[in-house]
Amino acid sequence: MQTPRNALVFILATILIDAVGVGIIFPLMPDLMARVGAGDTASGAIWGGILMAAYAAMQFVFAPIVGGLSDAVGRKPVLLVALAMLSVDYVIMALAETFWLLLLGRALAGAAGATYITATAYLADISPPEKRAANFGLIGATFGVGFVMGPALGGLLASWHVTAPFWVAAALSAAAAVFGLAVLPESLATARRRRFTRADLNPFRAILEALRLPGLALPLLVLFIFEFANMVYPVLWAFWTREAFGWTAALIGTSFAAYGIGVAITQGAVLPFLIPRIGEFRTLILGAVAAIVALVGLGLTPVAWIVFALIPVACLSDMVPPTATAMMSNRVAQDRQGLLQGVIAALGSISAVVAPLVVTPLFHAFAAPDAALYMPGVPFLAAGGLLLLALPAFLALNPARRQSNPR
Repeated sequence: MQTPRNALVFILATILIDAVGVGIIFPLMPDLMARVGAGDTASGAIWGGILMAAYAAMQFVFAPIVGGLSDAVGRKPVLLVALAMLSVDYVIMALAETFWLLLLGRALAGAAGATYITATAYLADISPPEKRAANFGLIGATFGVGFVMGPALGGLLASWHVTAPFWVAAALSAAAAVFGLAVLPESLATARRRRFTRADLNPFRAILEALRLPGLALPLLVLFIFEFANMVYPVLWAFWTREAFGWTAALIGTSFAAYGIGVAITQGAVLPFLIPRIGEFRTLILGAVAAIVALVGLGLTPVAWIVFALIPVACLSDMVPPTATAMMSNRVAQDRQGLLQGVIAALGSISAVVAPLVVTPLFHAFAAPDAALYMPGVPFLAAGGLLLLALPAFLALNPARRQSNPR
């Protein structure tokens, strides 16, 4: 059985648009906050953090709902409705001149962005077993391309007008919905569907079930701390570089794209090179140390060129999530792998909700015009300090230590 070509193209296009939507707003945040009257850069960061938290919260809440609906009514209607919602959301973002309208737009985007799960389920439906892993790899690669394209496209178009990226994204989403309506067959037969139940409304279910599995508490805690600390990049990068160095939206978008390319190289080339040679645990520690060095260095840097010098170091820190995930995967049975991946995704969403509400007030305290101590890099220093304090927990994951203490 072959994977239908048009369906595969549509699914990858949906993933690409979702990823572009995640990243397109990053370089625009300072200008968007100024547009709705949020005040100086430090004050704008707080309101921008609320926008990002709202997006992540809606994605967290709607992920199980969207997944359950796609099991009950089919994949195609859920995907098409989500793309239509994304198109409407981008129009709202383009027209918004008040913060609350922006907030509504990001909430809609978060709910629609949960379709990543449905797109993955659709691909599983149409892929023969021997092609499934390769097709899932295409999803990861497409998301990576979209995450690079989003900030670059946003920064480039914003140099013309701050709302231009949203009009382009709205057109892409609408075109994808029309394309899907024309060519996308339903992948889930009626006989294979299930009822939508109350359990589908509970986003915490996977976390509660995973915590009952032995040996996962510490690695899950370590991964959550890392994800929480690493959120300082998407939340504050645009505001910090604007405040500290006066970067334009185009330059901010370029730096985000450079980071995305670096992460792709790290995970696609560096990580496969290191793990067979030094093992998963040493690779994990290398990534954690790189994260600390990058965060502390960025927090202290007085000049812009050092920022670009530290981006490759920061990219090395992105070896931590896949390595920690692999180590945990090796600790659980085959029939618990889906549960593990679900809880990792859920914890990532929680960190994306909480972190913006923590780091943006910290940035405001040290970057506001009336700050007692003006030092806008303090949130990066705090994130590096948090990882430094967590380093003993990272070291406790050493498999040699676990073998010497069987209990």
